[in-house]
Amino acid sequence: MTVLPCHLIWNPEMSPFSFLGFEIRYYSLCWMIGLALGYFIMQWLYKQQKVNEKLFELLFIYCFIGILVGARLGHCIFYEPQQYLTSVKGFLEMLLPLHFAPDSWEWRFTGYQGLASHGGTIGLFTALWLYCRKTKLSFAWVLDNIAITTPIVAAMIRLGNFMNSEILGRATESPLGIIFAQVDNIPRHPAQLYEAIAYLIFFIGGWILYKKFPKKVGSLFYFGYCLTTIFTFRFFVEFIKEVQVEFEQNMALDMGQWLSIPFVIIGIACMIISRKKG
Repeated sequence: MTVLPCHLIWNPEMSPFSFLGFEIRYYSLCWMIGLALGYFIMQWLYKQQKVNEKLFELLFIYCFIGILVGARLGHCIFYEPQQYLTSVKGFLEMLLPLHFAPDSWEWRFTGYQGLASHGGTIGLFTALWLYCRKTKLSFAWVLDNIAITTPIVAAMIRLGNFMNSEILGRATESPLGIIFAQVDNIPRHPAQLYEAIAYLIFFIGGWILYKKFPKKVGSLFYFGYCLTTIFTFRFFVEFIKEVQVEFEQNMALDMGQWLSIPFVIIGIACMIISRKKG
């Protein structure tokens, strides 16, 4: 593989700073920034649509827990079931942000290393359903508002993956190639940045649509738009990503693509339903 002078070498420190004795990683920092952005945007939407602020605070708690639990379980069950579901230590590591030594019960805090966006989406759906049961708010209305916010959060998470030098793209001689020095000396597609930029564009597009058609909230239009754009792009960007786990080696489509297909179908169906309602 030819390394060109234009190829950027990426070799960041894994932890920019410590807080109360814990190392804060860039990935965690990007997650926190993404959730903070989501928090303030959703807060504005609730105020703009004149919904009780107490219901908003409850929403944030449900979403945070749903996304975290769903993303963690999704990674462990979809991508590494042999590691997490075949031993007591593995099962505990799936649930707790810890890593146990192979030959003892000594442990160290690592944070959750391995989160899957498809699992996070399922966890979010489940949390929103429970939230709507408790608050009696319209499920479609809540889904649409969350969908307006979600792409900016997804963009920050993918930026965190880039900072972590993970979810790498395939080798390329394109001038866009980046050398992830913590992994190897091969220029690769920065697939994480492609996704982050795409999700940012989808957020801007959704926001423009909302400003133009605010009365579509509750029709499932924005929910359908979010699922269709994000998971269609996710399906195609997988073609330039490295295989994430060994069992994907001989698959025509990888796990991320198979999991994206039903979300795209649901998204298109929701937009059709919205059009009929309109």
